Amino acid sequence: MKQIIQFTAVLWLTSLGCGQFLWSQVGGGYTYAFLNLSPSARVAALGASHIAVADDDVALAALNPALLNPSMGGQLSFSHSFHLAGLSHGYAALGLQPDRWKTSLHASIQYVDYGDFTRTNELGEEEGGFAANEYALLVGAGRPINERLRVGGNARFVLSQLESYQSLGMVGDLGIFYADTAKGFSATILMRNVGGQLTTYEGSSREPLPFEMQAALAKRLRYLPLRFSVIYRYLDRWNIRYDDPNKEVTNLFLNDEPVDVSRASIWFDNLFRHFVFNAELLLGARENFRLRAGYSHLLRQELSEADYRSFAGFTLGVGFKIKKFRLDYGRTNFHIGGGVNQLTISTQLREFVKS
Repeated sequence: MKQIIQFTAVLWLTSLGCGQFLWSQVGGGYTYAFLNLSPSARVAALGASHIAVADDDVALAALNPALLNPSMGGQLSFSHSFHLAGLSHGYAALGLQPDRWKTSLHASIQYVDYGDFTRTNELGEEEGGFAANEYALLVGAGRPINERLRVGGNARFVLSQLESYQSLGMVGDLGIFYADTAKGFSATILMRNVGGQLTTYEGSSREPLPFEMQAALAKRLRYLPLRFSVIYRYLDRWNIRYDDPNKEVTNLFLNDEPVDVSRASIWFDNLFRHFVFNAELLLGARENFRLRAGYSHLLRQELSEADYRSFAGFTLGVGFKIKKFRLDYGRTNFHIGGGVNQLTISTQLREFVKS
């Protein structure tokens, strides 16, 4: 635990020292942004970030490979989300635990289909159609250092095909995870999307990836079946606000009434944009029924409308197990125009072998 605290302090000081040299706007500055989409309905329901809890859910390893553990061996998971305007996103994963190995493995595929488009010339005349898709093939491994500490890494091969423009990339994740099961406490430090483009889109130079450093804490209450997490995103940069001169500054959380802009309000607004809060209520003798909720202040501030109340930034979902299958539903509220619904079905292949 002492090493984790020291490592966190170093990362924090490094992020403060380097933040002034990094972009202040989070979105729109990198390629392969689809890598940040939620790999499962459970993650979507928990604020689109859930990196400090290790159980048998193999989809969590897509976010943090240090969460890989033997209980994920044989787990198979399929997920699909229904985005606006006919966009679709899917994720499928399989966990592996080789005999006599201390290392846990997983493999997955992630895809995004942006739909069919009509090609036109400079006069607006139709000249056929084209498609736009992106894929990521992932393999990862995690192993224990001792009874409380685990490390892990992911490697992704990325293919992006937008009409006749193609790009290939290699992207990785590195994580370290600490868990004290007796106290129901866990913590993690994570680097996501480390790497670069192998080939660029025709006519363009190399673009940065959505690199991000994260830290998180999770705690399960002793006398209540509730587990909550606090995730701090963008350890590698401080200023993640986007200053829109046309947007009227409103209440920090409710976006109801205009407020005077001050240095303090800007500082606190930027601070809370780094955080994601979530909670999971575990019900039943075997915890087969679960209620979930999350909140991302960054998502709320970037997608809410000043003149309208909305649930932008809030997420919710439910999960339950029916015989050998676990079904999960998650909803992310983006703005007043709608949100994204995501469904996941998962199962343990070992149960079919036993039967």
